[in-house]
Amino acid sequence: MLRADAMMTHVSAGPLATRQGTDVALARMLGGDLDALALVMDEYEARLLRFLVRLVKDQPVAEDLFQLTWLRVMEKIKSYDPSRDFAPWLFTIARHLALDHLRRYQPASLDEPLPSGDQREDLIPHHAPGAMEALLAEERATLLAQAMVKLPLIFREVLTLRFEEEMKLEEIAALLKIPLSTVKSRLRRGLDSLRTMLQEQLQGIGNE
Repeated sequence: MLRADAMMTHVSAGPLATRQGTDVALARMLGGDLDALALVMDEYEARLLRFLVRLVKDQPVAEDLFQLTWLRVMEKIKSYDPSRDFAPWLFTIARHLALDHLRRYQPASLDEPLPSGDQREDLIPHHAPGAMEALLAEERATLLAQAMVKLPLIFREVLTLRFEEEMKLEEIAALLKIPLSTVKSRLRRGLDSLRTMLQEQLQGIGNE
C-alpha cells in the first residue's frame, strides 16, 4: 500500500514531525522529490483519515480513499500554491474523492433531509484524570460518534472541519466553495441536530 511504500522511502519520518519539517517536505515535493511524501503523510494522516471516515461512514472505504487522496496529491502537487495553507488544498482533494464515491454508491446520503436543533455539545475530551472520568469520557465519545454518523453529510463535514480539524469558518467556506453565511447556518443546524440526538440517546439510556 502507499503508506508502507512511503514509510520505506523515509524511515526517519515520525508522527511528531514539525510544521517546519512539513514545509520543507512540501518544498521538496514541489521540486520533484516524491520521497518526501512520508513526512507530509505523517503530519496529516490521522486528521485526513478521520475526516474521510466522517464523510463516508465506512472505515475500509475511508482507508481506500485515503490512499487515493495521496496518489492525487502526487499527481497534482505541481498545482499547489506554497503561499497558501496546505491543509485546505489536501482536504479539498479528499472531499472531492469522497463525494464522487458517495454519488456512485450512496446517492441518497447526499440528499438527506435537513434537521434542526440548538447549541454545541463539547466534543471528545483529550484526556481525563481518573479511571471513572476516563470511562465516562469514553461513553460520551461513543454516543457522540454514533450521533455524528446519523447526521446528513453537509453537517458532518462542516462539524468535522470546524471542531476536529479546527479550521476557520473562512477556510471551510473556501474549501466547500459555499458562502460564509451558509457555513454558519450548516454549523448551527448541525450542532442543533447533534444536541437533539445526544439528548434522545441519553434519555433512552436513562429509561433502560
